[in-house]
Amino acid sequence: MKLKEILLTFFLSTLLLTIGLNLAILSTAEQNSTNSSDVTWTSATSDPSVLGWMEGFPPAPDKIIRFDDGSYFQFPQMRWSVCHFQQLMPTKSVSRDLSSSVPFKKEELTDIDRLTFTPLGATEPMTWQQSLAANFTDGIVVLHHGKIVYEKFSGCLTPTNSHAAMSMTKSFVGLLGEMLVADNKLQEDRLVKDYIPELADSAFGDATVRQVMDMTTGLNYSEDYADPNAEVWQHAAAGNPLPKPKDYTGPRTYFEFLQTVQKQGEHGRSFSYKTINTDVLGWLISRVTGQPLTEVLSEKIWSKIGAEQDAFFNVDSIGTPFAGGGLNAGLLDMARFGQMILDDGRFANQQVVPKAVISNIRQGGDREAFVDAGYSLLEGWSYRSMWWITHNEHRAFMARGVHGQSLYIDPQADMVIARFASHPIAGNAAIDPTTLPAYQAVADYLIEMDGSKD
Repeated sequence: MKLKEILLTFFLSTLLLTIGLNLAILSTAEQNSTNSSDVTWTSATSDPSVLGWMEGFPPAPDKIIRFDDGSYFQFPQMRWSVCHFQQLMPTKSVSRDLSSSVPFKKEELTDIDRLTFTPLGATEPMTWQQSLAANFTDGIVVLHHGKIVYEKFSGCLTPTNSHAAMSMTKSFVGLLGEMLVADNKLQEDRLVKDYIPELADSAFGDATVRQVMDMTTGLNYSEDYADPNAEVWQHAAAGNPLPKPKDYTGPRTYFEFLQTVQKQGEHGRSFSYKTINTDVLGWLISRVTGQPLTEVLSEKIWSKIGAEQDAFFNVDSIGTPFAGGGLNAGLLDMARFGQMILDDGRFANQQVVPKAVISNIRQGGDREAFVDAGYSLLEGWSYRSMWWITHNEHRAFMARGVHGQSLYIDPQADMVIARFASHPIAGNAAIDPTTLPAYQAVADYLIEMDGSKD
């Protein structure tokens, strides 16, 4: 396989999973250009069960999806792939341990489907049910007071399988970082090179742990994938678990690539969303704990929240978990995680995460630094420890991932919304107009419902 093909394959497998709102939005036509340029896909027509991907023993040749040729991340094949990464590429497990899972109680509210809202920038209202199809939702669950009040699965997702979390992964890694700061195993004002001498000569060497956690580092690193010379392609090649060409001389792992990143500008001045910051934080976590990121997540969180399934991470050629976006998990387990965060770090009368850690994240980051990033749909927001903080009246905050992944926590409404999706457009700027007001509409409805009971 040629170098260009390897770069393209792994770029699609990782960076489209993790690059955030600052990336240029891909159009549906562009993503479909290789195999379906004349098709206008909807949630219904692109449903994997309708198209029959990978069915049969063996599947028909035109229904086979592979990692090595990049077909798995073309649309609509992607709608199957996001639930089947474990059979497409190397992974490492995040164990739920041997404890019993804790089932949710249910009090379903059928009225939610009929709730209406007006999408951002639009004049015509939309129902909640319509928004699910508009956002190519694979599964969504709404928790209120810790109970399931709404639940729906579609596409490739069922209650018993996993889905790619994409950049929601970053919020898990950020939380672990905050926990280690609270334990004094990481000191947020110390330099990265104090913990990882291998990064002393890189851009990260003189950055503080806090600057990495809040993505206020100054990096000579471009995520402009339209530029063949952008550093993002080198990152992709380094993390690709496939064999490298004989003439390949670049970095071969995530750790090796991070050592090549050079500084541009000053650290600490502006928020700039770059996935490689999370890779560095993942390295910091492993360095100070002496454990792979997967084991730290299992030990500190996943084994303590009553999870139903093991989670897993995509890994590079030496088994390094992809901290920037490699997590795959069940939807209900994602909701359990969100409920634990909403409950100030408690689960089943156990303090899983220190309350002070949750409070630190909720307070948000530097709002002025966030303005410089230019997110017009996220006015007034901030970024703290790899969580997105709305600073709205409900004090809501989020974990977010491309193609529609979302964990929305609203303390005032006592609500958690977990959603997995496979929208054909990567950037959340295409999805937020029908996501953020929809979430707000459900929160307002639940608050009003509680008020009517008083």
